[in-house]
Parts: sequence; C-alpha cells; structure tokens
Amino acid sequence: MKIVISDDLDAGAVENIKKAGQVVYKPANLDAELADAEVLVVRSATKVTKEFLGKAPKLKIVFRAGVGLDNIDVEACKARGIKVQNTPGASTNAVAEMAVGCIIGLFRNLGRAHHSMKTGKWEKKSLMGHEIEGKTLGIIGCGRIGCAVAAKAHAMGMKVVSYNPPPRIDCAGVKYVELDDLLAQSDAITIHAAPTKETENIINAGTIGKMKKGACLINLARGTMVDEEALYSALKGGKLGGAALDVYKEEPYKGKLLELDNVIFTPHIGGSTFEAQDKIGAVIAEELRKGI
Repeated sequence: MKIVISDDLDAGAVENIKKAGQVVYKPANLDAELADAEVLVVRSATKVTKEFLGKAPKLKIVFRAGVGLDNIDVEACKARGIKVQNTPGASTNAVAEMAVGCIIGLFRNLGRAHHSMKTGKWEKKSLMGHEIEGKTLGIIGCGRIGCAVAAKAHAMGMKVVSYNPPPRIDCAGVKYVELDDLLAQSDAITIHAAPTKETENIINAGTIGKMKKGACLINLARGTMVDEEALYSALKGGKLGGAALDVYKEEPYKGKLLELDNVIFTPHIGGSTFEAQDKIGAVIAEELRKGI
C-alpha cells in the first residue's frame, strides 16, 4: 500500500511505518503523491478538509499521529468511507512528564532564572520559589493524560483534584470536584481536556477570578481552551503567579503574552519525545498490518 506522510515525523516513527508499506515522506509535490495514496499520515499542520480529500481519490485511511482529530474533517471522511484513526496513547507519558516539569519550573521560577542569568544578573533572593509537595494540583480533564499526570503528581506529594463531568475513569488519588471548587482549591491548574464547545475558553476572566491569587496555569491541551487576553491581564496584574503554555489559538504564536517573564513558552512539543514518536510509528504500522 502507498502511505503518504505529509507532516514532520521522527525518523524512528517513519521507519516503523515503512514496515507496513511504501512510504512517501513529506513530498515536494503533495498533490501528485495523493493521487494514488491509500493511507495519509498527518500531525497537526496538515488540514484534512473536504477539498483536500478531493485530491486523494484512492484514500482509505487517515491517521493522525497524535491526540485529537480537530485538523481532520471527520464527517467528510465518513462520507467517502475513509477510516480515521489517531494514536492517543502513544504520547500520554510524554505529555504527562512535561506537565509535571512545567509545574516544577513555574514553582521554582526556572524560566525567569534562566533568562536573568543570560543577561548577566544574579537574582538569588528575588527568585525564591515554592515546593510542590503538599500543594494542590487541579486537573481539568482526567482521561489518559490527566490520570498519568495525577499519578506522577501524587507520587511527589501533591494533593490532586479534578474537574471531569461523567463518565469518569477510576483514577487513584484523584478527588473529583466541580469546576468552581477546583479553581478555588488549586495552587496549580493543568488542562488535559478534549476540545469541545464546553471547553472553549474554559479559562477566562470569570474562571480566573475564582482562582487562588498566585496560582499557576499549565496548558498542554489546545489553545482554544484559554482566553489569552484574560490570561495576559491576570499574569500582568499579579492575580496569577505564572503560566506554562505549549499550545496557542494561532501557531506559531507571536502574541503579547511573549512580553511577560512569568510565562514558560514551548512550541507545541508536549508529545515530542523520541520514545513517543517511536510508539506512534509502531501503533500506526501495527494497525495498517491488520488491514485497511
């Protein structure tokens, strides 16, 4: 079978996928290669629209190498009889580890410390931080990733609460609460929910107003879940102590949050580990070997 990979993918993942068929990786002329492609593998850059699908008359399956399907017109695929799959479990640990790293980075002012050192400063006293042990972590969305974050945070001595409307998974050490209770209790809040109408701008001026003064926010899910204007005001005004952002409403991000020194910015790399990419390739290859 002919497999076209249109977005960046780690070499190990590409090699795994090659075990399932003929692979064309990031072709210079994508339209030409789509003409006889049976499988398309994308990450987040390629937008699989109805018009896009028209260029691939033989397409049988679209694989999203990652979590979510928001860059794929699932209904258009369904109308064509094209199967749509993703690899939600492959990057779970990578994102969970990064979330915990962001919490520690914010509590210990690591971003500010790094940049002050780069400018020749030695701000030992002003960079006094906090320990995460004994603090409360609020998780918005406690599925695979949220539960993995909870396990790691709990192992380091954090109390964990989560807002996740039913159905809920049984996640050890997690107390499920209403959103307002989570906002009021949490020293740090991390978002791991699916992008829906209900979660769009779930962090806004109103919800931020209910958070603890000095609390930190981590978003490794989707940029649509945070009102960036409200977040900017809260960070600049001191309501929130800091934020760590890996996703944005527009990517690459060039907005005014970049002005602030109490924000850790990363370019959508939550699932970007060699281990996660190898898992993604292995999962895709295995599914393709099962038959399409």
